Amino acid sequence: MKPIRTAPGLRSSAAVIAAAALLALLPSGENRAQEKVFNRADTLRGSITEERAWWDAVHYDIAVEPDYGSMTVVGSVRLRFRVLAPGRTMQLDLQAPMEIGRVEWDGKPLDVTRDGNAWHVRFPEAPPTGSLQTLAVSFAGKPQVAKRPPWDGGWIFTRDTQGRPWMSVACQGIGASVWYPCKDHQSDEPDSAALSITIPDTLVAVANGRLRSRTPQPGGRMTYGWAVTSPINLYNIIPYIGKYVSWGETYPGEGGPLACTYHVLDYELERAKEQFKQVPGMLSCFEHWFGPYPFYADGYQLVQAPHLGMEHQSAVAYGNGFRNGYRGNDLSGTGWGLKWDFIIVHESGHEWFGNNVSSKDVADMWVHESFTNYSETIFTGCQSGPKAGSEYVAGTRRLVRNDIPVVGRYGVNDEGSGDMYYKGGNMIHYMRQLFRDDERFRLALRAMNDTFRHATVTYDEVVGFWSRRAGMDLSPLFHQYLRTTQIPTLSYRIRGRTLEYRWTTCIPGYDIPVQVVLDGGERVWLHPTTERKSTRFPRETKALQMAPEFYANLAAE
Repeated sequence: MKPIRTAPGLRSSAAVIAAAALLALLPSGENRAQEKVFNRADTLRGSITEERAWWDAVHYDIAVEPDYGSMTVVGSVRLRFRVLAPGRTMQLDLQAPMEIGRVEWDGKPLDVTRDGNAWHVRFPEAPPTGSLQTLAVSFAGKPQVAKRPPWDGGWIFTRDTQGRPWMSVACQGIGASVWYPCKDHQSDEPDSAALSITIPDTLVAVANGRLRSRTPQPGGRMTYGWAVTSPINLYNIIPYIGKYVSWGETYPGEGGPLACTYHVLDYELERAKEQFKQVPGMLSCFEHWFGPYPFYADGYQLVQAPHLGMEHQSAVAYGNGFRNGYRGNDLSGTGWGLKWDFIIVHESGHEWFGNNVSSKDVADMWVHESFTNYSETIFTGCQSGPKAGSEYVAGTRRLVRNDIPVVGRYGVNDEGSGDMYYKGGNMIHYMRQLFRDDERFRLALRAMNDTFRHATVTYDEVVGFWSRRAGMDLSPLFHQYLRTTQIPTLSYRIRGRTLEYRWTTCIPGYDIPVQVVLDGGERVWLHPTTERKSTRFPRETKALQMAPEFYANLAAE
């Protein structure tokens, strides 16, 4: 992580700590303000190539046996796929130094060639269009080890505080192909998945969904079989291996009884039982605002992880130290963020935004992160009232960098700016005000999760949905905040009772309404455009303020 530059107004040590915590949360690596150069490998990973377009992944059955001592992994994948069109060459993805071994179709080996991290499997003839086919793939190697999980991903081989092996994977961003062969593109979620994990019988293996089997193996080993019956992002399929103990409860949710299961290291049990009491309240709030939990069939799990946390579907990774805030800090600097556990709230929010509603291209990861960031504001409002929620989200603006656009480049596996979190969340709060009715906004959030249930979406589909629900064209709002680095400025001048105003530092034709506060405290809606407009007030006004719910600048001319 590069040294932190304190933003204007960040003067207290607490605020600096909060800023540091946020920057740790955002994706690390190269200086994203520099222009990227993309190569063939980026295109192979990020686009729907000819070798990807003709087939659709239906089910992954993954079996894996990690060896802690050598930090190696041996495994296999049975890939069930649907043939969409004629094709004889299939692209699978598996990142070096992992290697694909044998590939079989109908029990017969297929030829495989490698192009970087893309592996091209050649069929003797095109499988029949419309048919379901199964490919058996073996793989092995010493996988990339995560240097700073969850941001720099890979396998995690570590020990708990008692010196016992503790293993997992974190692969959002770097991709699931860092550890198993797959069609590593976000647009193609399998309808279901299974993960079998073979480990020493002194340890316990946890994964997504529900435990289906526990089978003793020779040599003091045990195979745990887990499965999900819902569509799932490939980066969400994750093993957790350690000295886990478990307990559970049943949450009476909108979709019926929801099985909630918690897995933590044995010596953390009492702390975890106290901290995880926040889960039912979180579920109640989110079901009210977002609709029923999207994965009742697979249950809800919270699993202690050897890293901060991740939104692994139906097996949310938790590593926040059993304390409130983000590692004990409030990212908003308002105090509201210390009243709840950031990882429980944020990562569980992803079950609706990211896991239920997923973007087709990682360029639109804002769909995952902006709405999930806003779930923090929603929860603060549920817990402490709407004013607290507004203060929380406004407090995070100090952390916006405006370095590059939030939307990345399509087709090359490129995420945009980390501003997708707090800039995106503030954009949604602005949009909420345009509804002029919180109930309409709440119903729209629920409708988003219902309309795009278990689906992948595009930028245009999301913007179109929200424009229809708001009854106005919101495309300028999304474009301004997600595709540019400029925050629009309401430029104005006052002449007695007359206010002249217009939008500046914005895209051409920007015309989104905004609310200002007069010097007497009265709130007034304005409908600016990039052309100067005027309005008369009942009395003379000497000064204006931007209403705090609106993330926009205000400047006197």
